[in-house]
Amino acid sequence: MSEKHTSDAVPAPAQKEWRGRFFEDFTVGDVFRSRLGRTISEADNVWFTCLTMNTNQVHFNTPFAERTRFGRTLVNSTFTLALVTGLTVPDTSENATANLAWTDIKLPRPVFVGDTLWAESEILELRPSESNPAVGIVTMRCRGVNQDGAVVIEYRRTFMAYRRTAKEVTSGFPETADPWTV
Repeated sequence: MSEKHTSDAVPAPAQKEWRGRFFEDFTVGDVFRSRLGRTISEADNVWFTCLTMNTNQVHFNTPFAERTRFGRTLVNSTFTLALVTGLTVPDTSENATANLAWTDIKLPRPVFVGDTLWAESEILELRPSESNPAVGIVTMRCRGVNQDGAVVIEYRRTFMAYRRTAKEVTSGFPETADPWTV
């Protein structure tokens, strides 16, 4: 189910109901690119930094940050990891039951307030779970790319994905007997 992303590719018609990908929907070599980019605001950076009790002033003290080699406030790198992971979810892990690992995290370039990030993921390994027949194990590599096309983060991520037949993934939309009134 690899998605093509070329300038001359015609997008496939949208599905009537999107339930995310299940373990059976992945093939090694699939590449997914986030549909949306996300611009990082000063509030994102400061709130995340404060929520996580990170006291490094380079993330929230402008005069301090201006004296560093970056010359301005640096976005918290764990926010970058969280954001890029979130950007991968619609394509890869809406039907995950657990994250198992983030490894090989590399931060080749800094991220600053005002940068917009997109995510790209490639499926590397697939295997059935040895302990739970309702899930499979997916390993992928991910990267965050900024508005200039520069890679700002790369990592591997492993998670458990539900199989299509797992009882946990039945539709949760509430049925109604009420007729439409408009």
